[in-house]
Amino acid sequence: MNRQLLITALTLAVTSILCACSAMPPEVRSDLAPRGTLRVAINLGNPILANRDAASGQPVGVSVDLARELARRIGTPLETVTYTSAGQVVEAVKANQVDIAFVAIDPVRGADMHYTAPYVVIEGAYLVRVTSPLQRNEEVDRSGVRVTVGAGSAYDLYLRRELKQATLVRAPTSPAVVDLFLAQNLDVAAGVKQQLEADARRVPGLRLLPGRFMVINQAMATPRGRGEAGIRYLRDFIEEMKSSGFVAQALERHGIQGAAVAPPGP
Repeated sequence: MNRQLLITALTLAVTSILCACSAMPPEVRSDLAPRGTLRVAINLGNPILANRDAASGQPVGVSVDLARELARRIGTPLETVTYTSAGQVVEAVKANQVDIAFVAIDPVRGADMHYTAPYVVIEGAYLVRVTSPLQRNEEVDRSGVRVTVGAGSAYDLYLRRELKQATLVRAPTSPAVVDLFLAQNLDVAAGVKQQLEADARRVPGLRLLPGRFMVINQAMATPRGRGEAGIRYLRDFIEEMKSSGFVAQALERHGIQGAAVAPPGP
């Protein structure tokens, strides 16, 4: 490509971006990024959604890719704010410290945020010792069984409602669940299936119970109290990201297993 053609192509690209940003309804931008910068919470405690790049130290993953694409489309700078647990992310949303979060849909959290439809579906599993008498998920809810779970995680919220006899013991973050399970000689560890599989490979003498005890629908969310234009745009954005293949390609690009692209939303 000669110099003139290159200049023309770059001019057209810049013009296209400027036109897209100028066509964006101003209320969408003000709803989603009222301070002029899109502040996005990234949960490093869920390896399916995000991790820290070993070389650069920067957060990477499907949630980071979605955050960058959203910021590009609405024409604002992006600020990623990292957390080590879902509970910390939820508190940041409540305090209006972030504009966008990637969280599991749960009725308790719904009091403080507006959700999109889910973009990925993740399985929750139980991990036990190989010597444990527990063989099925249904056997966990028994008197005397102690289940460790990440405080404030989707699993924590779900199991608070579902377990009637077993006792929950909360670790400060989801990645700390198995270490607490081992240190306190607890009976069951609950969490993201992929994370528990990695822990079972890391620590001899552990196994996962077959199947799953819950399905987690991961969505994008924004604090309640923002305008309706922003959440409507965000819901349409997620549907396009799923249907276009963006989410599937991000999962593949980051080598993520144990998650599937969610079906189309309503």
